[in-house]
Amino acid sequence: MGLSQEAVERLSRLWGKSAARNGGRTHLLLGHLLDTAAVAGVMWDRYVSAAFRRRLDEISGGRGRLWFMWVCGIHDCGKACPAFQAMDATEAAPVLAAGLTWGRLPVDRQKRWRHDVAGAVLLMPRLVAEWGDEEAAGWVWPLVAGHHGAFPSAAALRPPRGAQGRGAAWEEAQRAVVDVFTRAVGFEDLAAARPVGSLRKAEQLALSGLIVMADWIASDSSEFPGLADANLISFGGARSRAEGAWGRLRLRGGWRDLPLPEHPLAPLTGRLGVQPRASQRELVERAWSMPAPGLLVAEAPMGEGKTKAALAAAEVLAARFGLDGVFVAMPTQATSDPMYEQVLQWVRTFGPELESQVALLHGRRRFNAWWRTIWDGKPRPGGDECGCDGGSRPGAADMAGDDFGAIDEDADYGMVSAEPSTDRPTGLGADGPAYWFLGDKRGLLTAFAVGTVDHLLHAATRTRHVMLRFAGLAGKVVVVDEVHAADVYMRQFLVEALRWLGQAGVPVVLLSATLPPPQRQLFADAYLSGALGTADVHQRVPEPAGYPCVTVAYGVDGRAVAETSREAVGSWRESAPVRLAWLPDTDPGGARVAVAVRKAVADGGIALVVVNQVDRAQAIYRDLRDGGFDGVLRLLHARLSAAHRAERTTECLRLMGPQAGADRPERMVVVATQLAEQSFDVDADVLITDLAPTDLLLQRIGRLHRHSGPCRPAAHRVPRVLVTGVAPGRDGTPRFLRASEQIYGAWSLLRAAALVMQAAGTLTAVGGSTASGWSIPADVPELVARAYDSAEICPADWNEAGAWEQWQAKEREREKNAEEYLLCRRREWASPTLEGLHYAGSWAASEEQLDAVVRDGDPSVEVVIVRRTSGGYRAVDGTWLGVHGEVDDDEVTDRLMGGTVRLPSRLTDAAQAELGPLPGWAGQPWLRYRLALVLEEDGARLLGADRVSYHDVLGLVIEREAR
Repeated sequence: MGLSQEAVERLSRLWGKSAARNGGRTHLLLGHLLDTAAVAGVMWDRYVSAAFRRRLDEISGGRGRLWFMWVCGIHDCGKACPAFQAMDATEAAPVLAAGLTWGRLPVDRQKRWRHDVAGAVLLMPRLVAEWGDEEAAGWVWPLVAGHHGAFPSAAALRPPRGAQGRGAAWEEAQRAVVDVFTRAVGFEDLAAARPVGSLRKAEQLALSGLIVMADWIASDSSEFPGLADANLISFGGARSRAEGAWGRLRLRGGWRDLPLPEHPLAPLTGRLGVQPRASQRELVERAWSMPAPGLLVAEAPMGEGKTKAALAAAEVLAARFGLDGVFVAMPTQATSDPMYEQVLQWVRTFGPELESQVALLHGRRRFNAWWRTIWDGKPRPGGDECGCDGGSRPGAADMAGDDFGAIDEDADYGMVSAEPSTDRPTGLGADGPAYWFLGDKRGLLTAFAVGTVDHLLHAATRTRHVMLRFAGLAGKVVVVDEVHAADVYMRQFLVEALRWLGQAGVPVVLLSATLPPPQRQLFADAYLSGALGTADVHQRVPEPAGYPCVTVAYGVDGRAVAETSREAVGSWRESAPVRLAWLPDTDPGGARVAVAVRKAVADGGIALVVVNQVDRAQAIYRDLRDGGFDGVLRLLHARLSAAHRAERTTECLRLMGPQAGADRPERMVVVATQLAEQSFDVDADVLITDLAPTDLLLQRIGRLHRHSGPCRPAAHRVPRVLVTGVAPGRDGTPRFLRASEQIYGAWSLLRAAALVMQAAGTLTAVGGSTASGWSIPADVPELVARAYDSAEICPADWNEAGAWEQWQAKEREREKNAEEYLLCRRREWASPTLEGLHYAGSWAASEEQLDAVVRDGDPSVEVVIVRRTSGGYRAVDGTWLGVHGEVDDDEVTDRLMGGTVRLPSRLTDAAQAELGPLPGWAGQPWLRYRLALVLEEDGARLLGADRVSYHDVLGLVIEREAR
């Protein structure tokens, strides 16, 4: 290559990983670049989706694999500068001795010159000069500058004096790093690496995430031991190391070039064993007919089978467009668990080896039996042993806190990450789960994933390492269930995500039973804006011919297309009349509700009571219990511990679910909060519910007479709803529960009350009216459309206009608040590169803070309930922990973690100020950062100004302490 002996010597001394932070062994810079490129090569062969491989082939003139290895490996070239080489005195000595010197460098953390930005400064002028293409250089340099999680602006590419390296020796060494690496990977020279086309901005973001993934894998010192002797470094050796590491970590992709189904409906009839309903058939047919990746919106009644249809459509879309997996987003943790088990069963039909590639992404996955089966080596639910060694190896829970991709020296820039774990699971077959994916921010990189919608929303926030989250979505089909559950604030992030996914060519399937037409239009326009690369696309979505319906939106030949069902598609079951009646009551104690419940089930039947406040649910339950209720009585809400909530949910599904059969009780009452509103497959004979916005009220009605099997008492042959949480005011305007108004706002509650009034009579007409009620599901789309239409529907004296103005003002404020965290501001959407994406960005430091960002709430925290006893501590279920809270095995950890509960946000400040982990948790990955809510021997404690206690039945009870 014509390098001088001095240049060779200097290149052989530049270090990339210090012995102090790399398992005791120095790793030379060139070695790490080649390791990363070699990992990228394995990722290309076994992980990257066919769709993305095609795109990289297109922009590289058919050399996609080689170019992908080069762009991943070149990421750390900026370490060849004084600012980095001076960071460790021991490693710096040989560099200085070889003639690469430097003067005094800034010591202020804020002024230090970071090697990711240094790499862009080093590379950019060479790319412009040797590629002769400023546009190509302009989108490639941010990939280097942003590989530690944030994309700087061009203004940041100004090194402090001396930090980048001055003089012929540094210039020659920096050129040598780039040239030797480029040749070693397989290009003739740097000019040969010039791309012939550009990736779209969303594709650049996905590529950036894959670069980070390759870097993190190659940074694992236990898999890539340091090489301090340049004679031991070669690309062949790096390839061998990468192959071995990939196998030992059990990393893999998903379907890998999924073949087209043999028959158009085979994904439904064969794989899922479904006799297709008309609405399911239409969704799958639309997946076949779309000429390009696009958005599908399926609207159908509760219980219609939308999820199975979406999975079948996902198979078709993945096979047609080269996607490698699926992410299913659910509204809550509670709804994610049953969906995980459904997806697990579905994925297993493609091949049993894929079972271990299905991830459940939420903080309480430890309590899902199937998760424990696969990722923790526990017995299968039902007693069957799983196929992995469940002996003494560490469980997945022990690995979850470890960061295999530790970026060593980056800790000095405030990016502290845990040291790589050397305590790996052993004795598992090649098809066992890949624990690497359990690390922070990596869950979406798993081939098949089910989790809360927050994971999708996080991928649309301007936060560090957003590219990792987005890379996990970009190779998949994305399914979002219960999409109506996103409020105006969350919708900002959903719309932003749809825009980026549209530009990345990711098919998206949205599911809802109660989607307002304006939201359908909003989602279609967002996806089309991305697909066409234009900030403001508005393509009118035609009015569907009926309900259920399917809407599709895609871009083809630079043109936006939006279509919907042209013919009415019948629901699988006939619509049935639902009687509505008022039960005026705004007393938080709910005494009138308890009386109505007793009356409703006096002659048998199952009543579901859904209220909008935990305290109200607890009060109604107490009233029924203390009055000697004769039947099965259960309480379900969000302030139950993880274990109690899971047990109770499972029991309700067993007694009231589709397979209940003889287990269905003669008399039963479930008092619940909004947990029972969606994805809760239970069947009640009668519903008593607090007033809620119309779409959510209809979701609650969806639990009423849901299944065809139950034999109902004569009094419950016709489904009946009592609407409470509202009462007539003095001036005729409805009064609402304070909690309801705080959650939903007055305007949407007034609209809902007006629509209920048309079916139940005036609020003073207690016991019902002669009105015809609602026909469910036939009336659902009209009711939802009217609820969110601009035309007034309330009586004149309700001051609907004033409530509308207040609601609009709040919505505008929330939209503005969301803009601060959106991944890309509207005015920046036209920018063709990632340059400056993170300027003035959000730096949410924890999952709780990030959840608050996308859900527009005050941050809330989870705590683990512990009881103090003489001589030590016990878990909430009484399990002995030890003098200092010590936890000595998995079973005790499970029992302890079963006491996890989320506090209401008003207690967050007090919890963070007063609570901390127990001393005995210091060495436990699942516990060392958990806050312990230690209850005294009387079962309670003060937290701020509140007295907090926990009861096995009532859950967390919070009482304001009297002053």
